Amino acid sequence: MTLQTTRTRRPATRAGWLLPAGLIVLSFVPVLAGAVRLTELAGGADVTPANARFVAMPLPVMLHIVAASLYSVLGAFQFGRVRRRWHRPAGRNLIPAGLVTALSGLWMTLFLARPPGDGDLLAAFRLVFGTTMAVSLVLGLAAILRRDIAGHRAWMTRAYAIGMGAGTQAVTQAVWLIVHGGEQDEVTRALLLAAGWVINLAVAEGIIRRRRRSRVSA
Repeated sequence: MTLQTTRTRRPATRAGWLLPAGLIVLSFVPVLAGAVRLTELAGGADVTPANARFVAMPLPVMLHIVAASLYSVLGAFQFGRVRRRWHRPAGRNLIPAGLVTALSGLWMTLFLARPPGDGDLLAAFRLVFGTTMAVSLVLGLAAILRRDIAGHRAWMTRAYAIGMGAGTQAVTQAVWLIVHGGEQDEVTRALLLAAGWVINLAVAEGIIRRRRRSRVSA
C-alpha cells in the first residue's frame, strides 16, 4: 500500500511542475532580452535608431523590464500543484509587479518615440491589451478582497496571459520567419504580436472554463 502510494505521488508531483516549468521556459526569451537591454542601458551603449528612445528616457524602460521579468517568473508558480505552496508568498508581489508592467508599457506606448516598424495598429493593440491587463489585475484584487476566490483566479489568469504575451510573440514571429523569411511590414508585425496576446487569452479562457466545470461537477 505504501509502495503504491509513493509511486502514485511521484508522477503527480512531476506533473505539478510541468506547467510552471513550461511557463518559465516561455518567458526565457523576453527575460533574456530584458537583461541584455538593462546591461546595455547601464553600460552606456552607443545610441542607435533601435535604442534611442530607451537611452533618452531609461527609467520607465528599466521599471518595465524588471517588473515584467519578476511578474512572468512569479506568475508561473500560481499554476499546477506548486501553487498550493507558493501562492501566497508569490502573490503578494505579483499584483504590484503586474501593475508596474502594464502601466509602464502603456506609458512607453503613449510617450516614447516609436522605433522603425511600429505603426499605429501596433500602438492600438498595446494600448488595448495593456489596459486590459491593468483592469484585470484591479478586478482580481477586488475579487479577493470580497472573498471571491473563483473570480480572483479568473481575472489573475487573464492578466498573466496578457503579461506573458512577449513569450508567445517570440514564437509567432519565429514561425513567421521560418515559413516566410524576410522582414515584416508594420501590419504583419502588429498582427503577429497581437496573435501572441490572443493565443494566450484563448488558453486562459480554456483554463478558466475547465475550473468552472470542475467546481460544478464536484
